[in-house]
Amino acid sequence: MNGMDWRRMVIALAAGLGGAAVAQLLGLAAAALIGSALAVTIVALLGLKPDIPNPLRNVAFCVISVSLGSGVTPDILAEISHWPLSILLLAVTVLVVMIVCGLILRLMFGADATTAALATSPGALSYTLALAADRNADLRFVMLLQSLRLFLITVLLPPMIGFANGGVGAGPAADVPHLHIGEVAVLLAVTYGLGMILTRLRFPAPYILAGLAVSGIAHATGIVAGRPADMVLFFGFSVTGAVIGARFTGFTLSEIKRLALAGFVSTAVAVAVSVAGAFAASGLLDLPFGQVWVSYAPGGVEGMTTMALALGYDPVYVATHHVFRILFLIGILPVMVGLFAAVGRKSGKT
Repeated sequence: MNGMDWRRMVIALAAGLGGAAVAQLLGLAAAALIGSALAVTIVALLGLKPDIPNPLRNVAFCVISVSLGSGVTPDILAEISHWPLSILLLAVTVLVVMIVCGLILRLMFGADATTAALATSPGALSYTLALAADRNADLRFVMLLQSLRLFLITVLLPPMIGFANGGVGAGPAADVPHLHIGEVAVLLAVTYGLGMILTRLRFPAPYILAGLAVSGIAHATGIVAGRPADMVLFFGFSVTGAVIGARFTGFTLSEIKRLALAGFVSTAVAVAVSVAGAFAASGLLDLPFGQVWVSYAPGGVEGMTTMALALGYDPVYVATHHVFRILFLIGILPVMVGLFAAVGRKSGKT
């Protein structure tokens, strides 16, 4: 890592931890995640180029995923029996989001068919950008709209859930014990190692899956019981928020102003569709609406599972749905891009 990289990392960490601390003092829901994302986004738009290096990012994801694994209980098998229908409804929701938002971007904002399809993909960002480069889509349009969607959902979802719950937001369970520092160190080390292996095997969200497996098995078998200390979680939330905010590095204010309306409109429609899907699943399966909404929200798997943990929802349920969404998108995105392109050719647009 060169000197400039160190400077950018220090800027990102200073802004992220500072913003997280302020949000925590203000008593916001998912405070560390939201505060860090906001602060680092501001710093990025000021041109200071914050950056979180991949090893540090992966450590933070390990902290989050080890904490997610503490949600594994002996009742997990009975709970999983409700999930197939919930996952099916999620798949339908994803398809509706892509079709409706893609049409909006094409008809209202003049995006070409391929760019519209990829800009509305609710997740799988790395894969989406690879497809965008391969299919000659407008890469900056796709990246900026994806970043705006993730930022808006990360910042606005917790207060919206609190409003939907009558002003009462969920909170992390207070009765979960803390792991000893040695237990945390071993779990994180094993998770990081497995995450590296899964990365080489091209698994989606490898460090989240690794932590769920390692920590989940350790909790299910009674080897450990509890989650990392609050300060460790604060670090994980803050760095994850900084990763979200740092995505705005390299964009100018004029670019953001030009595409902001497209980002706001497409995100609002995507959220509305996810609300409808979550409402249906919640009613059919008798599950907490907020928990299903976080699971259906078109955000990144790391950000949404972090939010589930911060809000006190079943982390295994949420993580399972977001990992499925990534796998579903990997399979369906090329098909959707082809369909959009075919429709565009028939209508005289590309």
